[in-house]
Amino acid sequence: MAGRSRWPGSILPRAFFQRDPRVVGPELLNKVLACADGRAGRIVEVEAYCGAFDPAAHTYRGKTKRNAVMFGPPGHMYVYFTYGMHWCCNTVCGEDGEGSGVLIRALDPLAGIERMREARPKVRRDRELCSGPARLTQAMGITGAQNGIDLVRARDGYTVVDDGTPAPENVPGSARIGIREGTDLLWRWFVAGNPNVSRP
Repeated sequence: MAGRSRWPGSILPRAFFQRDPRVVGPELLNKVLACADGRAGRIVEVEAYCGAFDPAAHTYRGKTKRNAVMFGPPGHMYVYFTYGMHWCCNTVCGEDGEGSGVLIRALDPLAGIERMREARPKVRRDRELCSGPARLTQAMGITGAQNGIDLVRARDGYTVVDDGTPAPENVPGSARIGIREGTDLLWRWFVAGNPNVSRP
């Protein structure tokens, strides 16, 4: 059941995430990733990863200790460590056991910007705070401690909120970034013209 968040609007219900990530992805654009400490950013760039038939997905070869959250219920956050130095966060999508999800690649900072700057003190411009999956997790305080939290329950600290801003219509897909396989699949979507998008 959808609940309330500190950010105005309604927390997205589990049914929203319980769909194909290629459907969820573009519909996540312009939703708000909100933290209980007041930090919030509008989602402006995402990528879908589709489990067993997506060679770029962490879950392509099956369930492991590292990716177990992706095989769990939809609406949870899957956080992983990459390049030995960065965290990235995903929303688990589809049915329980599918191993699919949507990577949140960029946010447009809305609130708690001073706190984001404290987390990323070398950043000069606000549009660089969350313009990439590793940057946004740092700015939003997301680490491995958040792996497996339920985004549908406000008490877990992070939620995805619909504040009434509609997703852009007819967003074309583009190639995903930073992968070696599945490069022909156009499963990346972004808000055109938004300066916070990691790459045009």
